[in-house]
Amino acid sequence: MEIDIAVIGAGFGGLGAAIRLQQAGFTDYLVFDRGDDVGGTWRDNSYPGCACDVPSHLYSFSFAPNPGWSHTFSGQAEIWDYLRGCVDRFGIRPRLRLRHEVATATWDDKRQRWRLRTSGGEYSARVLICAAGPLSEPAEPDIPGFDAFTGTVFHSARWRHDHDLTGRRVAVIGTGASAVQFVPRIQPVVRRLTLFQRTPAWVMPRRSRPVSRLEQAAYRAVPGTQRVTRAGLYLLREAMAVGFLHPAVNRAAARVSLRTLRRQVTDPRLREKLTPRYAMGCKRVLISNDYWPALTRPNVDVVTAPVERIAPDGVVTAGGTHHPVDTIILGTGFHVTDPPVVSRIRGRDGRNLRAAWTPSMRAYRGTMVSGFPNLFFLLGPNTGLGHTSVVLMIEAQLRLVLATLRHLRDTGAGTAEPTAEAQRSWTEHVDRKLTGTVWQTGCASWYLDATGRNTTIWPGYATGFRLRLRRFRPADLRLAPAVSRPGEPERERADAV
Repeated sequence: MEIDIAVIGAGFGGLGAAIRLQQAGFTDYLVFDRGDDVGGTWRDNSYPGCACDVPSHLYSFSFAPNPGWSHTFSGQAEIWDYLRGCVDRFGIRPRLRLRHEVATATWDDKRQRWRLRTSGGEYSARVLICAAGPLSEPAEPDIPGFDAFTGTVFHSARWRHDHDLTGRRVAVIGTGASAVQFVPRIQPVVRRLTLFQRTPAWVMPRRSRPVSRLEQAAYRAVPGTQRVTRAGLYLLREAMAVGFLHPAVNRAAARVSLRTLRRQVTDPRLREKLTPRYAMGCKRVLISNDYWPALTRPNVDVVTAPVERIAPDGVVTAGGTHHPVDTIILGTGFHVTDPPVVSRIRGRDGRNLRAAWTPSMRAYRGTMVSGFPNLFFLLGPNTGLGHTSVVLMIEAQLRLVLATLRHLRDTGAGTAEPTAEAQRSWTEHVDRKLTGTVWQTGCASWYLDATGRNTTIWPGYATGFRLRLRRFRPADLRLAPAVSRPGEPERERADAV
């Protein structure tokens, strides 16, 4: 079936794209997702305690405010409900193709179409928007022995709700943002919890509170009240970027974190294990009030020795120490700098995007890639943020997408892609801005790819990114005239499905 625009992913990026396309009059589109519901990251990550570390009013679409947030920082279920509500609020459900995993997307230069092969059939589209998201594919550690383990193993993003942890001996490998949230929830019910920590995290207090009914009523009665609240949060969060751009400024925040650690962990040996020895901000700063206290409980061990292998009945660390467990939970993050989806997308010369992004990911304004016509990435290279909401970045990218689509329509061109020079210039600009920031100099982190280059974080304020993408630059694009296809039968439109 032929359609005009194909969108991969039904999380914040894909749903935002669908809504904005619909509003702009580009109504011949479909949204493909491998899941049986929308939500993306917030559908898949259902582990106990899962919540957002960005304020609710910012972690939502500017064009779809929610006056009913129950907390200033929302939990997974509420965010998922919000996204499902957006589907019905904007009437995009008929455009969803759930349980349609995209196996390949190949550019046909002769027909100027993307050919998609999905688990639900084959499709052809003029434009492809990839909104698979950087936190969609769990990363599993390369530790020998998992196949021989006789217990249960699962990743936090694929939580086994059918596996009762009560009374079990549980190993948690990884101490990132997910573990910080689920460890305090499972600690009270497990018999023994052994946390394998490679690097201690910087943890800041979570300043969350319930939103009162009076506040909710005000947001509903006077929508401007919520806009003012959002604007205030936006400015406050933008100010936090100063510490990342100028690491010396983060010393005050580091002192707050260390004071909290001293207050919550009185055992000097445990506190030593949990004390970070690197610049705050070079890894993701975690938000929690109960993570450190949970680690002080009698049924918890924090192990800092490297994991050597998995035994049939436990975990073996360097030196041969055996830790008996019957359940292993992996809190080991995601494929951020090497997303599997890029292997499925092939551009003009037949190369897949992984080859084009070897050894390092590069994209014009984090959104378009030279050699891949009519392809747009949402939350592509260097569009992540360490201080505020990535939804702001998605909306900025969608403005660029719509501006490009309108330009194609107005000029009659068939395809658009960034010139190699425009893409190179943008990448050099990003790399210069990264120089001297905590993300580039502070430590090794998942922000860095195999070459040591930061391909994840936008090195600045969200405002700067938004202003840059607001300025549409036709000179940065390589346009090709539309091909004519005389004699072809009228295509089957998605509207008829």
